[in-house]
Amino acid sequence: MTRFITTGGPVHGRSGYPSSCGVPSLGAVAADDDLAHYVQEGYGSPATYSTPSRVTLHLGHMPSKKDIKAPWPRTPSRVDPNNPPWPAYRGYHEYSFAHATMGVRLPTILGKAIDDASRTLNEQYAEDKIIDLAECLERMDALMADLSGNAKLRPIIDDGEGDVALWNKEIAKYFQGKDFMNAPWLFAEAYKYRRLHECFSVSKYWHDYDVFYRQKCDTFSRSTDAVFELSMRFAEPFKKSKNMSDAEKAESERLMFLELTQVCLWGNSTDLSLLINMTEEQIKSLQSTGGDHLAATEKNILGNHLNQLWETVKVLREKTGGRIDFVLDNAGFELYCDFVYADFLIQTGLAKQIRFHGKRYPWFVSDVTRKDWDWLLNTMVYGHLFPKASEVERESLRRLGARWKQYEKDGRWQYEQHPFWCTGYTFWDLHSEAPDLFLHLSRSDLVYFKGDLNHRKLTYDCAAPASIPFDIAIGPMASAAGAPKICSLRTIKSDVVVGLGDDGDAIAEQLDKKEPGWKISGKYAVVLLSEGRPGEKVRFA
Repeated sequence: MTRFITTGGPVHGRSGYPSSCGVPSLGAVAADDDLAHYVQEGYGSPATYSTPSRVTLHLGHMPSKKDIKAPWPRTPSRVDPNNPPWPAYRGYHEYSFAHATMGVRLPTILGKAIDDASRTLNEQYAEDKIIDLAECLERMDALMADLSGNAKLRPIIDDGEGDVALWNKEIAKYFQGKDFMNAPWLFAEAYKYRRLHECFSVSKYWHDYDVFYRQKCDTFSRSTDAVFELSMRFAEPFKKSKNMSDAEKAESERLMFLELTQVCLWGNSTDLSLLINMTEEQIKSLQSTGGDHLAATEKNILGNHLNQLWETVKVLREKTGGRIDFVLDNAGFELYCDFVYADFLIQTGLAKQIRFHGKRYPWFVSDVTRKDWDWLLNTMVYGHLFPKASEVERESLRRLGARWKQYEKDGRWQYEQHPFWCTGYTFWDLHSEAPDLFLHLSRSDLVYFKGDLNHRKLTYDCAAPASIPFDIAIGPMASAAGAPKICSLRTIKSDVVVGLGDDGDAIAEQLDKKEPGWKISGKYAVVLLSEGRPGEKVRFA
């Protein structure tokens, strides 16, 4: 009997038999087989037989190892929240923004939230409210310990929210045993904000408390120049000159649309989760909305479907529906820019109704909630937020606010907040996990997805090549029957970048060399359009 073994001391393994430590080599497997035969024949016992620890085979005459690349993207049947179409970004990936976010940004954001709640605690006088808020702070401290200690992801406590079942189903199916750093970044980050909401949602008095509310209000109050730049231009209803020909009027409307689309796009620069310690001058620079600035920044729109977007929107006036949806991103100045844009769409008849989709509770620091929506409109009409502004400027803001509040009263603007928007699922799962919401969106003529987080959720937040077309990257949101036309307006602030065209990979590689931080700087943007499959009957499995 030929044996590929060397001698070594007995190490007892599975079933009491000696075995080598670690993964056995080919020779060790052969030795185990021979050992079984040896014992069965009565020649010895595990206690007396000396077994090898390892055998090395020299494979010099075999073919060399090949550099085999895994097939990407994954086939649809192999895609799930822990296994995106392309490799996921995870917190332990030091080369990605996920690492800085999970290790530094999120603890910093949570620390500021704790400071805010502590400040509110110190302002209270009723003992029961003080005790209740102190317990919220204890839960926040526990969350900080879990985040800093990279704890396992536990289920969400049933706090009465409509998303609890969705969260716990996803955790049970895909993330058992996962922690903050080895779960996909998108899910882990969303989970942190859901846990933060839980700190208050189980309380008696503070279930709707927003630890980011002061920051959101303060940032808008420091946006003076950009706010009045727009209010002074659009306080009066949009009118076309009577001296213009029909062709000139059409061209004027087109140019206005393109400029306001850019205003809506670059308003996304003010993201509080990213701009933690930004100065007032830096905020002003990001929010500059002058015509020269917009012309200069268009070259930074790397994936630019602006002209295709206009071709899509300009025909809506001829349709009976004319409904446009905005899946909102940030409160404050970005929401203000969204309102200016939506106002233009209503005034020109490009849309008859606009639906705005916000969050049910505080989310990713600055995302829009109903409270933020109401605050902005009421502050514009009744507030004294800009003490240094002239009376003319304040009046321009009041007129805008009054007109927008009227849109809401007569139903032309509607605010909605579906529970799905605050889950850990990407929008690839919207069709299956929130069929009512998918059906609702399918009836829209165009859905704008604003900002970086919505773009990450559309594209599964994974390492897809920059040249991958947008409609491929968003999967079922483009390919499912009844999928609406979708436009993503996004300033780039995280790793995933798609839709840059055939030369996209080369463009991304060149930027990686010239500007290593280009994916998180907010300097570059995309305006990407998916034609979807509108008009087809929506079908669910």
